[in-house]
Amino acid sequence: MMTQESLSYRDAGVDIDAGDQLVERIKPFARKTMREGVLGGIGGFGALFEVPRRYREPVLVSGTDGVGTKLRLAFELQRHDMIGIDLVAMSVNDILVQGAEPLFFLDYFACGKLDVETAAAVVKGIASGCELAGCALIGGETAEMPGMYPAGEYDLAGFAVGVVEKSKIIDGSTIVPGDVLIGLPSSGAHANGYSLLRKIIARAQPDLSQAFDAETTLGDALLAPTRIYVRPLLALMQQLPVKGMAHITGGGLTGNVPRILPPQVKAEIVQSAWPKPKLFDWLQREGKVADSEMHRVFNCGIGMVVVVARENVQQALQILHAAGEAAVVIGAIKVRSEGEAATMVFSGS
Repeated sequence: MMTQESLSYRDAGVDIDAGDQLVERIKPFARKTMREGVLGGIGGFGALFEVPRRYREPVLVSGTDGVGTKLRLAFELQRHDMIGIDLVAMSVNDILVQGAEPLFFLDYFACGKLDVETAAAVVKGIASGCELAGCALIGGETAEMPGMYPAGEYDLAGFAVGVVEKSKIIDGSTIVPGDVLIGLPSSGAHANGYSLLRKIIARAQPDLSQAFDAETTLGDALLAPTRIYVRPLLALMQQLPVKGMAHITGGGLTGNVPRILPPQVKAEIVQSAWPKPKLFDWLQREGKVADSEMHRVFNCGIGMVVVVARENVQQALQILHAAGEAAVVIGAIKVRSEGEAATMVFSGS
C-alpha cells in the first residue's frame, strides 16, 4: 500500500507565514491612524472602540463600499498605492453627509495568492485615507483563497462607522425653495462609472502613459484617488447650519442630489458654474456619451454638494475656501411641480 505524503495548508495554496508577515508590515500604518476611543490595536479577534464622551445622545452611522472596476485599471497599470484611499473615501464621505464624524474603518482584502508587497501597498493607502478622514484603521481581514481570483488580482471592501449627535442628524428635511447648492470639486472620476469608462478606453485604445496635462499622464488622471471631504465639512457644520449634503457617486448629480430632497422641491444646477475637468471632456468625446448620460454616471467635476440657506452662502464659502476647498455656488432649490424631475442640470448660466 502506497503511503501518501502529508499535506499542509501551504500545499493547498495558503501561506500562513505570508499572512503573518503582512500583519507586521501594516501595524505601523495602522498606528499612525490611532485616535481617541481606540481600545487595543490590530491583531485581535474584534476591534474595540469607545464612543467619545463629548456626545450626549450619540447615534452611530455606518457605511460600506468597495472601489468597483477601478481595480481593473490598478491591475493593468500596476498601481496599488492609492486605491486604498478610494476605499476609505467611498464609505466616510457617505456617512459624512448625515453629519457623522468618522470614528473607525475596517477593510477586507481578498486574493488568490497573497503578495505581501502588493497587499502592504494597498493597506498603506487605506491608512492614508483614514488619516485624511481622521478615523482609525482599527482592524480588517486578509483572505487568501486559491482558485477564487486570477494571479495578481484582488478584491477590496471596507466599512466605516461614525457618530453624530442625535439632534444634529442631517437628513435634508429642512430644505426649502430659495436654499442654495454649493459644489466641492472632485479629483476626477473618483470610483464610479468605471465600467463605462473602461468601455470608452477599450474603444479609444489610448496610450495611458501619454501626457494628459502639464503634470499627469492619462493613467494618472484615471486613477486619481477619490477626494475625502471630512475635515472641511466637519468644520463647516460646526460653524453654521447645513441643511443637506449629497456625495456624488454612482448615479452622478441627477441620481444623488434627489436622495436628500423633500418631495416638494427640486434642485436646478447650472453646469457652467464650475470648470469641467478635462478628463470628462475626453470621456464624453471618445465615448460619444450624451450629456444626460454623463450627468447620471459621472460626477462631472463635483464630488460633494452642500445645501445651505441663502443667508449663509457667503459665510459657507469663506469657511470652505479657508479650508482649501475651491467651493462654488452651482444652483438653487426651487418649488417642484407634479411630474417634474427632482434634479435638472442646465448647461447655460
